Amino acid sequence: MPLLRFDLIKGRDKASLKKLLDVAHQVVVEAFDVPERDRYQIVHEHSANHMIIEDTGLGFNRTDSLVILSIISKARPKEKKQKLYSLLAERLEAECGIAPTDLMVSIVENNDDDWSFGLGEAQFLTGKLS
Repeated sequence: MPLLRFDLIKGRDKASLKKLLDVAHQVVVEAFDVPERDRYQIVHEHSANHMIIEDTGLGFNRTDSLVILSIISKARPKEKKQKLYSLLAERLEAECGIAPTDLMVSIVENNDDDWSFGLGEAQFLTGKLS
């Protein structure tokens, strides 16, 4: 946990998509101190005309390499979030060729009682996960 949802413009090849997901996972492991097997990622691909993602007046242009990353997670300190944003921008550019201006991240926080990983249980509440 966290759950990562990627919204992308269609057209990435299988290897590029795998690299993007792998890099994002490694950053989450490092920035949020989660276990390596704590990997939950969902990809949604859209036609370019189905995504209107402007810059909120920041003065940069988006390309078809755009990555919108929505993260659902328990509360994290501001410092860990800042580390996540910084590492994602740095590593996605270095390893995937995605410009930092093509990355948008939103984190939605929830609590331990908001997660069930299966079996009809809330594992954070039962003590099976911490």
